[in-house]
Amino acid sequence: MRATVARPLLAVLVATGLVGCAGPTTASKELPTCAEGDEGAAANGVILMAQSVRTASWVPCLRAAIPLGWDFEYLDARSGRALFRLSSDRDGQRQEIDVRLEPSCDPTGSTEIRSDREGMQRFERVTMTTPHFEGERYYVFDGGCILFDFRLTADNRGEPLALATQVVGAATRDDLREQVREESDGRLQLDPPEEDR
Repeated sequence: MRATVARPLLAVLVATGLVGCAGPTTASKELPTCAEGDEGAAANGVILMAQSVRTASWVPCLRAAIPLGWDFEYLDARSGRALFRLSSDRDGQRQEIDVRLEPSCDPTGSTEIRSDREGMQRFERVTMTTPHFEGERYYVFDGGCILFDFRLTADNRGEPLALATQVVGAATRDDLREQVREESDGRLQLDPPEEDR
């Protein structure tokens, strides 16, 4: 399976100029999916996010199908941060969840909650409860932070927050580093030395 995805991965890394430098901006409509099973490979968007935040030991990705009524809008990767958006217009009201990868987060004013992800601290902050439910969920870890920024209808927030927990996973940087090495037959590195960038 790896051989079949090697060319697209190389094409994306070379065409976007992100081999080791996380170029200015790269937008994508491709789902940033996690790897599946031993022979699976994370999608190219996950690699782009990893290169955008070179310190992050974890990178967000979609580990399950997006539920009916929700859509993946886009992925935006740039030097120092990356983001993808999930949205819904169920019941005629727009709801959005932005999933951001950043080198660090400031959870000041948030509440620490027992984490549902190994190796990550979890914090939550609600900034509005009516007429919309808005807030942030942080997963803080070595070298980075995955931030869920949500804007939801106040009367229907349970399902979208469950969606964020169940659908969005995280790939380890070590796994992504090995994937790039294998798919390029050792020609490319996810994190080349500074002098090579």
